[in-house]
Parts: sequence; structure tokens; C-alpha cells
Amino acid sequence: MSLNSDEDRLFGKRVLIEGHNLTLASGTGIATYARGLSAAVRDAGCRTDVLVGSNRALPAHDPELAEVILFDGPRNTNLIHKAGIELRRAFGAPLGLRAGSIAGLSGTVVGRSERLAGFDRIHAIAHLIDVERLHFMRHGRRLRVEVEGQPDLFHATRPAPIEVRGAANIYTLHDIVPLRLPDTTADDKVYYARMIRELVRSADHILTVSEFSRQDIIAFTGMDPSRITNTYQAVAFPDHMVARPPDVVADALARRHGLAYKDYYLFVGAIEPKKNVGRLVDAYAAADVSRPLVVAGGLGWMYEGDLERINSERFLSYKLEGQTMTPVRRVRRLSYLPLQDVVDLIRGARALLYPSIYEGFGLPAAEAMLLGTPVMTSNVSSLPEITGDAALLVDPYDVDDMARAIRTLDTDDDLLADMTTRGRAQAGRFSRSEFAASIASVYRSVLG
Repeated sequence: MSLNSDEDRLFGKRVLIEGHNLTLASGTGIATYARGLSAAVRDAGCRTDVLVGSNRALPAHDPELAEVILFDGPRNTNLIHKAGIELRRAFGAPLGLRAGSIAGLSGTVVGRSERLAGFDRIHAIAHLIDVERLHFMRHGRRLRVEVEGQPDLFHATRPAPIEVRGAANIYTLHDIVPLRLPDTTADDKVYYARMIRELVRSADHILTVSEFSRQDIIAFTGMDPSRITNTYQAVAFPDHMVARPPDVVADALARRHGLAYKDYYLFVGAIEPKKNVGRLVDAYAAADVSRPLVVAGGLGWMYEGDLERINSERFLSYKLEGQTMTPVRRVRRLSYLPLQDVVDLIRGARALLYPSIYEGFGLPAAEAMLLGTPVMTSNVSSLPEITGDAALLVDPYDVDDMARAIRTLDTDDDLLADMTTRGRAQAGRFSRSEFAASIASVYRSVLG
């Protein structure tokens, strides 16, 4: 294999990726980013390790048991754990922490290995999320972490006050929603603001996922613009998930969810304030269309009002099937779904309705464009940048504006066909190859 000089500078380098979100049972946008990042790093010829948290320290000489502990579910905190947390609160970890590690996965744990597949080594620190936060609150600086096999570069996929000595330290800040919309998140805003400022001050480089987020972070922190790069992020699905013929997708939607292909509207995302689900449901009701609205996503926080709207009696009717009256809901909620179901739902929707108030990137909108589904989305934050001229943009605070857009989508088939074509072209900006090239360019610059 021959490599040019730029490729030579990265080939064989060891990159440690912070991967907390990869271990979560339900999918997150950051987990999607982390998977795309690890693939991009491997495409550049680097060796990849991952750093995660665990419920207890990994045993050094028992890899099978270490794998079990790595995937152990949430446990009730006992007195030992509580005492340890109080010690961290009082003293932090001034000497740093060394992670336990295992070399890949053996398949001991059934059906979980895909979350951390492809990494050369998996490193874990007990209660990492708690420890990093308490250490930073106590000392105002990053938690120092050591791992077996010194990495050349450490890349945190979330704002995490962690550093690896002897490595270049890079952090991806997707957005600063807790600081721009403080009433919509449960974060400790004082901790979050201090941490963001410290990461910006001490990092070798900061990455983000849109030009909107880049300018937003610069404006809040006052950082040197040359030290933050927008790489966007990769938007892709496994080939086998998107290769299914439309009739197979239509059959799956009918069997699993009772939905007709291209005859419903879809929202994808957690139910939380910034997603604007309550106004979306009100706009759908005002539009007075017959096609149903499907809300697909888990519960975030402060979701009670949105759930009341989704479950409102105004969307309930009945139809006679034989001798039985069957309830029919025009607005339905589906909780967390496997990725294949999500892909099928997006492909089968007449349009994605995504009027979020604030997004660093807006992954569902980009995914819908990639899959050929028209998008209605907000005219604020990063969403106009990500969707370009391919989406129908609305004021997310104006229910009547959204209702008019939904009625347009319901009747104008020519517009939908044009949006599908434009959307696929726009989604090409976020290909895996484009993302990999951007990441490799930053890594070469940082590593010298």
C-alpha cells in the first residue's frame, strides 16, 4: 500500500475517542457522531481506542468478567459508592485516574458488542461522568486520565472535562444550548459555562458541527476563531438498511405500525422543550389534514405538556371493523425504536416535520434529506444552513405559519418531488468521505 505524505502523517497513529454515548441503550445524536468519527479515523489509517465509564473498575486479569462489568446496567448506589462520590466531591482526583482496559470484545455479553465494535482497546473508568464533574467542580481543571498504550490524540465527542497527558486533546462542542436556552435543559448552567470556557482555553483544538455553532461558540467564549473548526458530521446509514425496496418498507410499516407508505407525517427526536413538539402538534391540528402525525422518540425532560397534547382526545376517533368499533388516533407516539425501524419510518413518511427551536446540526433533517423524504424545519439556528434550499422553512414560534406549511405539503405533490431531489443533493455535503477528509485535515494540523 502506498501512501502520500499527508496520509503518512496519520497512518498508524493511535487515537483515543471518548465514547460515553456509545454505551447508552437508547440512541443519541452524539452516539451517531461518535460512530461516524470512529469510522472516519479508521479510514485515515489510525488505530482507534475508546474511553467509557463503567459501574466499577475493570478487573485487570479477567477479560471475560471485565466485559460483563463494561455492559452492566444501572445499579442501585450502595454505601461504598456514595462514600466514594463524597470523597470526589471533597477532593476530586488531583493525582488523576488510570483506566482499566480490555483488548476488544470476546462476545461474552450477548447482543451488546456492536456498540463498541471496531475499537482496538476499550478503556473504562468507574463512574467517569460523576468523577469528571466533581473533579472539575472542586479544582476548575480537567480530570487527568491515563490509559494503557499512550495515544497520540484524545478526541472527546462531548464537552467533557478530561485530558490525556502526552496527547493532543481535541473536543467536539455540538452546540451551547444550555447557555442559549437555559430554561429548556436540566444542565447545571454554572458548571457548564465554566467547563466550556476551560475547554476552549486549554484544548489543542475545538471542533463543531455547523458554521452556526462555530460562530455561536466564538461569540460566547471570545475564543480565537483559528482554534475552532466546523467539520459538520457524517450522515449515513448501513447500506443494507437503505437498500430495501419500497414495497418491503411499505409492508414493514403496515405490519409493525399500521401506517401506509408516504401517507403520514413524521417527527423524529426526543420529546423535550427545544424540539418544539407542543407547537408542532397544535399546528398539525390547525392544518386539519387527514394524514396522521407520528411522533417517534424517547422522553427527554419537561415533556408532560407535550405528552398531553399528543394524547389529546381531539385526535381520537373510531371506525367500524366488522362488528367492532376500533379506536384510531391521528397523532401517535412511538418510543425508542431500532435503527432499521427509524430508517423505514423516515423513508415511508410524506414529510419530516422538524420545527426545532435550536440545533447545532439537526441530524434528523439531514437524515431525511439523505433518504429522499421532504423536510419542513425551522428558519433559526443551524437548520437553514444544514437544509440549504431543500426544505420548507417556518417560524418555529408561529403555529399558523407551521399549519400553512403542513397544508402545502399535504397538497403539492410537485413541490415534494422537487424537495426530494434537492434534499438528496444537499445531503451529499455530509457524506462519510467529506467528514473523514475534514477530520483528517484537523488531526494533521494538530499533530504537526
